[in-house]
Amino acid sequence: MRALANIIGYQCVWFAAVLGAVHGRWWSGVTAACAFVLAQWIASRDRRVDTCLVVCAVLAGIVLDGTLAASGVLRYASPQPGLAAPLWILALWAAFAMTINHSLAFLKNSPIAALVFGGIGAPLAYFAAARGFGAVEFIAPAWRGAVALAAGWAIALVLLTFLARRSTIAAQAPV
Repeated sequence: MRALANIIGYQCVWFAAVLGAVHGRWWSGVTAACAFVLAQWIASRDRRVDTCLVVCAVLAGIVLDGTLAASGVLRYASPQPGLAAPLWILALWAAFAMTINHSLAFLKNSPIAALVFGGIGAPLAYFAAARGFGAVEFIAPAWRGAVALAAGWAIALVLLTFLARRSTIAAQAPV
């Protein structure tokens, strides 16, 4: 039941972030993500690992989405001046990190599944945000953005699940 609540909560954050960005209210997604991350952190059995995942995921978002925005491959709704990636995108990365030890915990034991999930799922989510809502724009040719997202997210998710697995093992080790 917790896993279902976790994935539904994340999807609610996704919609709040995407719809907020489209309507110039980037803060609505950030607020929803903060509430979700806090609620999941309070309920977490391993807060230290989840905190590490959130920090690492936000850093990955800064690098990946910041690079894609700076290179002109993607254009985001509601960008903030002076930031590589919009805050609402970084908030989504933070919220996504809180699914890794919860609803997506099954990915921790299968790097191949994490690779495939990140490589396929992320571009689909970005295309949904682009085509369905206009929160992201793929600058022509769109395949460049899709390939960059697939590769970046595949690598990021494999690394995040590896970190989650190793951190969990380290936390369970006797002192």
